[in-house]
Amino acid sequence: MAEQVAVMCDQLIKAVNVIMDAETGQIYRLEALKFCEEFKETSTFCVPCGLQLADKAQPAVVRHFGLQILEHVIKFRWNNMQQQEKVQLKECAMQLLSTGTLAILEEESHIKDVLSRITVEMIKREWPQHWPDMLKEMEALTSHGEAQTELVMLILLRLAEDVISFQTLPTQRRRDIQQTLVQNMESIFSFLMAILHVNVEDYRKLVSGVLTLLLAHCRVAVATLNTLAGYIDWVSLVHITTGNCHLLEMLCLLLSEPELQLEAAECLLIAVSRKGKLEDRKPFMLLFDDVAIHYILSAAQSADGLAICKKSVVERRYVFLKRLCQVLCALGGQLCSLVGSDVEVEVPANLSKYTAAFLAFTTHSSQFLKSSTQATWGALFRHETLSKDPVVVEMAIKYLRACMTNLVKVRRRTTALPFPRLDFHPETTTRVATFRAQQGEVVRIACRMVPLEAFQIAAEWLQYQITSPIDTGAATSKTAEGLCTLLSPSLVQWDAMTVFLECVVPQIFRNVAEEKLPIDQSMELLQATLNYDTKDPLILSCVLTNISALFPFIKQRPHLLPQVLYKLFNAITFEVSQESKAPRTRAVKNVRRHACFSIIKICRDHPQYLLPSFDLFYNHVKKLLSSDGTLTHMEKCLLMESLVLISNQFKDFAKQKAFLDELMASVVSDWTSEEMRQVLSDPAVFLSFVGADQVVNDQSQDTAGLNRGRVSLGFCLFAMLGVVKRARWPADLEEAKAGGFVMGYTAAGAPIYRNPLTAHFLVLLPNLLALIRTNNCLFMPENMARLSVTFSRAHEVMDAERNIVLGLSQPILDIYDSAVCRTSLERMQGFLSTLYDNCFHVLGSAGVSLQQEFFSIERLSEEIAGSVFVSLDHVARVFVRQLVLSCPQEYFNSLLCPLLGPLFAYMQQVRAPRLQFCNTQPECLHFHSLEEEEVVCQESQVTQEMLEEQLVRLLSREVLDLLCRFYSSHLNTKEDMMDSVHAASPAGPTEELTELGKCLLKHENIYMTLLTLSFTSLSWKDTTNCHRTASMVCWTLLRQVAAGNLLPEAVTWFYTSVLRSLQVHGQHEVCNSTLSQLAMIIYENLRPRYIELRAVMTQIPNISVETLDQYDHRLIDPNAQKLGDKKRRDQFKRLIAGTVGKALCQQFRKEVHIRNLPSLFKKTKPDKDVLGSEALGLEALFSPANDTL
Repeated sequence: MAEQVAVMCDQLIKAVNVIMDAETGQIYRLEALKFCEEFKETSTFCVPCGLQLADKAQPAVVRHFGLQILEHVIKFRWNNMQQQEKVQLKECAMQLLSTGTLAILEEESHIKDVLSRITVEMIKREWPQHWPDMLKEMEALTSHGEAQTELVMLILLRLAEDVISFQTLPTQRRRDIQQTLVQNMESIFSFLMAILHVNVEDYRKLVSGVLTLLLAHCRVAVATLNTLAGYIDWVSLVHITTGNCHLLEMLCLLLSEPELQLEAAECLLIAVSRKGKLEDRKPFMLLFDDVAIHYILSAAQSADGLAICKKSVVERRYVFLKRLCQVLCALGGQLCSLVGSDVEVEVPANLSKYTAAFLAFTTHSSQFLKSSTQATWGALFRHETLSKDPVVVEMAIKYLRACMTNLVKVRRRTTALPFPRLDFHPETTTRVATFRAQQGEVVRIACRMVPLEAFQIAAEWLQYQITSPIDTGAATSKTAEGLCTLLSPSLVQWDAMTVFLECVVPQIFRNVAEEKLPIDQSMELLQATLNYDTKDPLILSCVLTNISALFPFIKQRPHLLPQVLYKLFNAITFEVSQESKAPRTRAVKNVRRHACFSIIKICRDHPQYLLPSFDLFYNHVKKLLSSDGTLTHMEKCLLMESLVLISNQFKDFAKQKAFLDELMASVVSDWTSEEMRQVLSDPAVFLSFVGADQVVNDQSQDTAGLNRGRVSLGFCLFAMLGVVKRARWPADLEEAKAGGFVMGYTAAGAPIYRNPLTAHFLVLLPNLLALIRTNNCLFMPENMARLSVTFSRAHEVMDAERNIVLGLSQPILDIYDSAVCRTSLERMQGFLSTLYDNCFHVLGSAGVSLQQEFFSIERLSEEIAGSVFVSLDHVARVFVRQLVLSCPQEYFNSLLCPLLGPLFAYMQQVRAPRLQFCNTQPECLHFHSLEEEEVVCQESQVTQEMLEEQLVRLLSREVLDLLCRFYSSHLNTKEDMMDSVHAASPAGPTEELTELGKCLLKHENIYMTLLTLSFTSLSWKDTTNCHRTASMVCWTLLRQVAAGNLLPEAVTWFYTSVLRSLQVHGQHEVCNSTLSQLAMIIYENLRPRYIELRAVMTQIPNISVETLDQYDHRLIDPNAQKLGDKKRRDQFKRLIAGTVGKALCQQFRKEVHIRNLPSLFKKTKPDKDVLGSEALGLEALFSPANDTL
């Protein structure tokens, strides 16, 4: 046998060398791999060969393979081995631990790792029942040297990870091992603390001694700290805080040791982050004492200085700084939990030192450290007790001043600091935006504490920016000299100051009494801002934001209103150079649009200030509207919106209608003309009118005729949309009645309002529906053929929209400063897309604004069906959603049912098969190789198949989201679903349905379509959709008809659909739980009436028919003993376990089976007869003679 083992070992060594040799060909490597795997699976010489190959005289790769053989034997053959073989293998493994390794500094880490795995695999199978002295043997091993001590630490750490963190054991084995660990935790912690103490002391003694001994003790100390980290996370807090927090004290001391400080900080972080009872966490307050705070602050100062060495970052020191910052954050969390609670913890005396250290991290040059502190600052400033402490109040002011620096955007490509290179990758813009949002929230919270001080800081900052000259920096604008770019120093300062002011001003009005408002100072600021003149569009945009932020103060000084309007109106017509005929840059377009929206915001939020000056405002807007070429049609429509917003304050129906008559006269005239009617009704005439049938050369400047038709259509639709959205009646019922807006009351007594816009809308509606019908017909082959060569791709998805659908980022730095020069095709694509969207926005907004007057239009459902639903391929979701949201209940039958029925039937018949086809395609259709993916991301080129698939997914998700919102009156949870199982029969027939759901329930065809669509969608490859539909829609719909006469085939199909979805999504824990819950609900509610469900269950692979019989018996027999909810759920999950699909990475993995051992902690029930035992004294309680009750 020895000769056979030796021969086999030689072959294995050769095979391993072939595998590891970089020069080996693929065929030879595969053959060698196959030989090694077959040996592990079939050979009877695995143990002797493994031991021989694991000898420390062998090369490391050979030793590692030998140890892998032993691990394979333990994992897959242990259950079939004789007891004597197990004992022998265990002794050999212990021998390897004690004498089979090299010195601690010489041994390879992967050898140590596999040795610890071998031992832990045996522990998981035999401890504590068959290996009761394991812990003592591990302790004895540590006396053999540093290498063995490190191995013991690795074993204890891996054991905790497998049992507690990863839970890779059967439930009973895991419970046995965990409870044994808990019982022995005091001795384990004492053992670990002793090892750590000894090695740290030896390490300190040898700092100037022998280097190898020094590093050996350091290595053991590091391993011990890592092991402690694996236990601190879950053990009882008593073990962490015992001995007056001796463990925490030692960890604080180790923060001063450069080689141990990172591991000590990680242990400290885990400990301080623990949750639990407040009384158990009270000892953590000792970390605010002088000694602990001193060590933490000293370590932070030292590490900060060492983190940057010769302008490069020492990564280990920087990671330590991060951990230390997180420790302070966790300490702040404990402080906020304990102070002011029932455990009566006082505000620590060293709070000022703690907050000063915390502020140092907030002002650090690393954005990660700044960002990490924000949540804790928010908690401190929000805390009922701490927020009133003078130290925290003072720190809030310092924090606000620190934000003056932190809010400034620092882009990676421009910074000279080394930290961003370690922290961030290409998604810098997103991270900067997130960090700014965090700071903005904390600034608002701090302003509630010190509103006047915050305003003073903002005022000083704004005054400084106004008086400072513009610094464009090294980057120059492509448009004109002296203009800023997004990277210019002045712009980033203006931008940061603007964000700060926007956070501060609203808090002033919420937290300061009106008589204490800083009126004079705010008016000075507003006046200075209005007087500030700049020709830089980026700076001007910030100025406009500041004017909007300060506008609420104008209530106290109305005389400044004309100046504000003058400034905004000038910005609407802003040009960098009046003489230049070049196309406007994006910056100029944005600042003009910004001015328009600033006016709309003022008119929306403060219309009462503008009402006295309405005539002046209206006359100025009329001048701008009549000027040719000064404003775009969108800018004109935005100004019209602002007028409508102010006119809502007339609160007089006749006056408001007269104004709208005048405002909309030109729009109504153009839109209802005979020429426009022909254009909107005939696709061929429409294409000719917008120039889509003509060949255009991009170099040609003679495009005014083509653009005129588009401008006319675009202006009319934008104007309609703006007016329909904004025209309203007074919110106060009495004012509405006095103004003539109430035309009656519903049967329930609710007022029926009339909108002054209704008459105009009814005139405009026929042509609007005609345009929608024409738009839908443009996709027909005969109309597609009418497109010229130039515009043959006019109906394709635009690049920007395609990037949004596919989640590709849009670069902004390179295009912001460039002139907006689009090709003729891009302009046509944008026009058709915007026109189409606006049609549906107008229809959707009409339902919200006009309400009863819109839904009572005669034959409205037929008109919509004949236009909007001519081609359901192109129906806009925003219209359907708004229609359903705003439709009164009395119009459900006459309007919504005729519209929603065809929509959902279409989704079921056409879109669902399309998505199912997408799901069945090979993965190569969905993903490119890494090289291809890189090219795709850079060039924004994707296949049409991918785009269509994603669009189908988004549309399907929107439809099912509609079901979730409108079919369930509240968002169901697992508990809600389980409530229906508790009842013997399904719940009430209309419970949990909205009024619309109850209405559709009466239409059998619509309702069955929705049921089919919902259950079909469970199997689509969309986990979000699966979870939401299973938890909120499926049972909500099915339970309404479950009590009726459903066909057995239908019930079987519903149930099979859920099981099929478990096959698709079962590997996802959330979906698995939700789908299992749904399957159980359906089975328990319908199984008593439909025996066919049992036939479905018997087809599940590996199902236990006996267990199924027991489950059915308890379900059907009313006299059977019922199980609790948890046991019933667990039993049902075991029954359907064969349907649960596995992730691809798990499908071909060999199963590891660990047998249960006799439980050590099983509680036996007492056999004692309670009633037949000694007297309990119960009869005395009911004795008539007992007068003491």
